[in-house]
Formats: sequence, C-alpha cells, structure tokens
Amino acid sequence: MMNESPTLGSFLKRLDSEGELREIPRELSPAFEAAAAEQFFDSGRALVIRARGHDFPIVANILNTKRKYEIALGVPPGGAEDAFSNAIAKASKPREATGGFLKNDVKVDLERLPVVSHFERDAGPYVTSSLVMARDGRTGAQNMSVHRLLRVSKDSFVIRMVEGRHLHRAFAVAGEAGGDLPVAVAIGVHPAVEIAASYQAPYGVDELDIANGMLGGALTTTEVEGGLRVPSCAEIVLVGRILRDRSMDDCMVEMLGNYDMSRKQPVVKVERMYHRDGAVYRDILPGGREHRLLMSYAVEVKLNRAVRDVVPTTRRVVLTDGGRNWLHAVIQMKKRLQGEPKNAILAAFAAHPSLKHVVVVDEDIDPADPVAVEYAVASRFQASEGLVVVKGAKGSSLDPSSDQKLLLTDKMGLDATASLTKDPGRFEMGRIPGYDKMKEEMGRI
Repeated sequence: MMNESPTLGSFLKRLDSEGELREIPRELSPAFEAAAAEQFFDSGRALVIRARGHDFPIVANILNTKRKYEIALGVPPGGAEDAFSNAIAKASKPREATGGFLKNDVKVDLERLPVVSHFERDAGPYVTSSLVMARDGRTGAQNMSVHRLLRVSKDSFVIRMVEGRHLHRAFAVAGEAGGDLPVAVAIGVHPAVEIAASYQAPYGVDELDIANGMLGGALTTTEVEGGLRVPSCAEIVLVGRILRDRSMDDCMVEMLGNYDMSRKQPVVKVERMYHRDGAVYRDILPGGREHRLLMSYAVEVKLNRAVRDVVPTTRRVVLTDGGRNWLHAVIQMKKRLQGEPKNAILAAFAAHPSLKHVVVVDEDIDPADPVAVEYAVASRFQASEGLVVVKGAKGSSLDPSSDQKLLLTDKMGLDATASLTKDPGRFEMGRIPGYDKMKEEMGRI
C-alpha cells in the first residue's frame, strides 16, 4: 500500500536501488541514436538517456522484463498475475489532487520534446508512450488508452487509432455531433498506470480506476481543460482536440517488428502544454520487448484463466518471444486424459483470436524455454495424432502473411505431451541427484 501518489521518478529510484537502471554516459540524438541504445539494451536495465539539444532526458526500457512488472506492482516474484487480476476487482475512482505539472503551463512547442525517430522508414518521430484520455459524448464515460503520435509540426500530431476501439468510438460519437474530440495526453507516468492503460477494459470502464486498484488506492488525478481527469503523476501533459475534418498519412513499425501499411489517420491539434519540474520524457521502442510485454501482459493473464477454465490442471500459458508475445503460445499442463491438450489448444484460440500457433507440453517442460519446447516436439509429438489445423479463422492484422482484407489466417496446434498409452518411463528425463545444490556451489567458484 502506498501512502502518496507514486511517480515515474519514484519508480526509477526503486529500479536504481535494485540495480535495474543504467544512465548512458554521453548525450545521444533523438534521431535514431536513442532508439539504437534502446534496442541494444532491449532486455536489460532501464535506461536514462540525455537527449542532445533538449532539456528533458529520455527514459526507456522500464517495463521490458516481468521482474520490472513485479517491482512496479510491489509484489514478490511470480505475484504479478494475481496482482493484476486483483486490481481489476478492486478498481476505484482515484482521489482528486492538484497536478505537479500545472504550475508549468508553457507555450505549445512540441519540438521541445525529444520525440524519438526510431526506424528509417517511419513517417517521422513518434511519441510512443502517450496515454490518451477522452470522454464519450453520449455516456460521459472517460477512457484511457495508449496511442502513438506522429509529430508533424510544433502544435500537431497524427494519432494512430484502431477502428472500433474505445478512443475511435468516442471520436466517432463526437464527429456525429459535428464536433472535434477533446483529449488530454499524459507522457511519463508511474508504470502501473501504463499497465492499466494497456488493458482492454469493457467500454465505459475508466482504466484510471484500474490503475488506482493496482496502486492500492494511492493514485490521484487532476482535472484539465475539457473536464478530463489526468494522472497527477504525469511528467508531461498535452491538451487539445482530435480534429474531425483533417487527416494525414502515417507509417511505422508495429509490434511484430515489421512495417505496418500506410494509413490515413486523424490530426491532433495541441492547445495547452504542461510539465513537472525536472520532467523526463518517456519512450517505448516499437516492436521491442517493452512494447510487446505491454501489449501482451494482460492477454497472457486472460489466456491463463481461459485455458484453466477448460483444463483445470493447466500450469502456465506463455506468449513466446519468438511469436513476438502475440501470435504463438505454449501451454504447460499435467495431462490426465488423452484429449485434454486439444481442448486446451481450442480454448486458447478462442480466448485470443490473434493466436496462430499453440504448443502444449507436459509439466516437466519449461514453457518459456524454446529449447525445452522444441525437445518436447521432437520426442513427444506425432503429426498424425497431435496436429490440430484450423483453416480460415479470424487472425491478426499484424501478421503480414494473413489475408489483410478479411483478416483470415490458418492456425496450428501441436500436442507435444507424452502419450498416456505408452510407457511413461521412456519420456522421463535423466536427473543427477543433488544437482541443484551442486549448481549453487559451482556458481560460486
């Protein structure tokens, strides 16, 4: 339980105390150099980068490992999944407070921000950590979600929205009424707020309430122009409107690490700009491990619940790094009946329609170890018995091999568990007595 509203700065201090923070020893340009450093340390320590020509340092890679999720949520190793589930159940309105950013109301100039250019064919520099707050004009419900913003001038962005998602629905409601959509954008918050913003809550549920649940009721919010509530812990806040009658092309690298197709997207006109004293600028490398974990973490929690509902002896479901934490999963289970792995495969496809490939392994196989999973396929899988193929199912628009118009793809599941009709001793891995104790001793030599 936290007694005061946590900030990104307080989290960085915690990471530093845990040996999880690194400061790059020289200034780097926001034009590709910062992105190169982020990619080099993709699975390593969080980074603080002094941005050449800018007052705001860049902070990145703060949520690129599950250990950092545990630190952010204040839970012991292995406790993040339960903490996430409990936070949803304990969601509540944050307390109102005066934001630390309000005292620095500055002239709108988006070029003051060290917005990073990440990849050579991107349409330009993108803000990748922007949490966008907006209200549905019909219901009055506020929503918070993560969107990338392409900087196109000193006061304008192009915003990437997915049709049918919550912000797009609010934008459509405003357009039907003949108006623009007021928005507030927070850049740089305590990571629990980012985790909550990445969760696809039911329409009408404010993700700020979920963030407050994650932080034990310690989150506070501040009201800005347009009556929108913004996390008081925000480093930088922008207030403006998504214009109903202006759009531009954008092109960027997506979650899988490949370029998405160019799309016409609306323009955001920024009218107010605030920042905290000593503010830092938050960046997320597109397609990097941090981006993938933010997108997939809540989905992995959902997958674990959904598959366990069908096969209660499921131990763990992992979205794999090789599948970019989105398209491929491994299910670990204690098999009791011969057909259970196939039931688990179908349950996973139903729970996460973007899944393309699922492997089911026994409880002696680590589902997060690709070598162990490949061993299970090599020694326990028979294609004539354990292969499940689903043709023409709904897939992911991120997969360039799928039918991009109809969003159809073929899916495959592999039952790589030991057959219950064969001698179990043939599948048992050889073990050396006392190995774990000896491993510790050898590690100290």
